Amino acid sequence: MTAQVDKKTCSGCGACAGECPNGAIIVDDVATVDEGLCTGCGICVDACPLEAITMK
Repeated sequence: MTAQVDKKTCSGCGACAGECPNGAIIVDDVATVDEGLCTGCGICVDACPLEAITMK
C-alpha cells in the first residue's frame, strides 16, 4: 500500500510532508507522493487536516 493524494482536495499545507518519516512527500502547489519512498505507514493520512490522503 502507498499513500495517494486527492489533488482536488489537497491545499498544499505541508502537514503530511512534515510528518512523513521517509521524506516521501513533496509539496509544491499540492502534495505528491514518491511511491518508491513510501512504505505505507499511514502517518500522512492521520496528519492531513483535509483528509486528502488515502492508502491504496
